[in-house]
Amino acid sequence: MERRERADAARNRQAILRAAEELLRRHPPEQVSVERVATAAGVGKGTVFHRFGSRTGLMLELMSERARELEQAVTDGPPPLGPGAEPVERLVAFLAEVAALGARNGNLMAAHEHAMVTRKAAAEQPREANPIYVFWHRHVSALIAEGRPDVDAGQIAHMLLGTLHMEPIASQLRAGEHERLAAGFAELVRGLFRGGVG
Repeated sequence: MERRERADAARNRQAILRAAEELLRRHPPEQVSVERVATAAGVGKGTVFHRFGSRTGLMLELMSERARELEQAVTDGPPPLGPGAEPVERLVAFLAEVAALGARNGNLMAAHEHAMVTRKAAAEQPREANPIYVFWHRHVSALIAEGRPDVDAGQIAHMLLGTLHMEPIASQLRAGEHERLAAGFAELVRGLFRGGVG
């Protein structure tokens, strides 16, 4: 019986996440309520609250799930995104994938950003403490440090990732224009690595 309940809970979780993602593809974040997600997922509103705690919790979990897929590709996937390529190629591939993630999930990223800002612990925990951001920043910093040990890799990583939160870039991503952003990132990264000593 317990295994059946666990299987049902897992199915409900996936149905809720899929419904939220689909609604966010078609509607602005402010129009995606817990009630709409529950109806689209075929579950009761209480099930969503029981599993995720709140609308904020749902948005954080959905973004975390998408980010985990990218994290797995970075740590275990084939090059150039995964290990085995030169740092410049890995960084270009990673930033292109981040841009594509933003374009596929533009409203989700906006909802996630809003959730991070409005949750109760936001005052004590800035964006830089978000586990997704921490991983992305650590990865970008490490690749920069490997290819350009003479620069402040941590600061440059913040600057690159920070562009995703600028409104002109965010609106491009919501419009699906990730290839333009990826090309810009590639130019910046290749220029940075060409500027190395030796």
